[in-house]
Amino acid sequence: MVKGGTVYILTNKNNTTLYIGVTSNLEKRLEQHKAGSHINSFTKRYNLNKLIYQEHFQDIEQAIQIEKRLKGWSRKKKEDLINEQNPNWEDLSL
Repeated sequence: MVKGGTVYILTNKNNTTLYIGVTSNLEKRLEQHKAGSHINSFTKRYNLNKLIYQEHFQDIEQAIQIEKRLKGWSRKKKEDLINEQNPNWEDLSL
């Protein structure tokens, strides 16, 4: 059985830096980001722990393909995507 996946975007409190990731367990992954579990990670270095976008897929492989596509987008295009779902950039993990 193939497990589903979630593509997500994190930012910091000032919304200055974006991080796009993919996971099969968003709740657990967010706990890791918020705890700073990976000391030398990009998300820890820039304090990226505010969930501002998420999209779930039935197939993890599809989620990985979408993540790769989003990472190639311009900052403006990423912001437009976020604004469609979360115009105030509120933390969706709260």
